[in-house]
Formats: sequence, C-alpha cells, structure tokens
Amino acid sequence: MAKAPIRVYADTSVFGGVFDAEFADASKRFFELVRQGRFHLVLSPVVRRELDAAPEKVRAILLAAEKMAEHSQLTPAALRLQNAYLGAGIISDRFSDDALHVAMATVSHCAMIVSWNFKHIVHFERIPLYNAVNVKEGFSPLGIYSPREVIENEDES
Repeated sequence: MAKAPIRVYADTSVFGGVFDAEFADASKRFFELVRQGRFHLVLSPVVRRELDAAPEKVRAILLAAEKMAEHSQLTPAALRLQNAYLGAGIISDRFSDDALHVAMATVSHCAMIVSWNFKHIVHFERIPLYNAVNVKEGFSPLGIYSPREVIENEDES
C-alpha cells in the first residue's frame, strides 16, 4: 500500500541548493521525491518573493516546482506566529523572513519544513524553541530538517 504524501514546506535555500556543490545531490533528490509524490510540496509567497532576484536557473527550479505544489497564502495567523517567534527571541527581527518561513509551514499544517539554513532554522537550539511557541500558540510541533535528513533512507523503505 502506497504511503500518503507528507506535507512539506521547502524554504528558499532548497531551491538554490540545487546549484550548490555541497547541497546539490540532496536538493535534487528532494525535488525528485516531490515529483514522485512522496512529498506534497507547499510553497509560500515568501519563497516566491525571495527568489524574484535569484539567477534564472534557480527561478526555473521554482517554476517547475510551482506546477506540482500547493500555494499557501500569507495570513494574519502566520504573521502573528512570526511575531511570536521574534518576541520569544528565537531569532532577531533582522532575520524575520526566516521566522516567517517557519510560521508559514506551521500554519499550512505541514509535517515538516526543509531548509539548508543551519543558522536560523535547522539549528539544534532553535528547533525546540520554535515548537514551544507553536504549542503555546495552539499549533502542532513542526519537523525541521535539512533535505539530506529526509531523503537519506527513502530507498530503504
């Protein structure tokens, strides 16, 4: 019996990761798993805005992904959650878009967010803080991983 696709939000770094020597293999494999239906990709206006100025080859990855993705909307709930993360001091206002990525994934009811941002998102000290705020604000905890972590054992199942 086929597994139901897992709802996953990919932040901007995963799209650029396709062209980064260190992250290319895992980023490409992640998008292949989206194409295969293993992951149900959720995109936000934040990702689209951040990639507006990206090189054409990165925007082409986004364009291909948009055809198979669910498009979330920026909502008051996402903005409130972003502000709750900032108010809790998880990250500074300077990196508010990173908090907004996590908020968008959360309010879109994703099981996880994938990111190569190891400073502000996929960080061992920040992950439990994001999830503590999520629970306090009435949302479910969110899995926060790098693409490498979610694709490593796919061939073994």
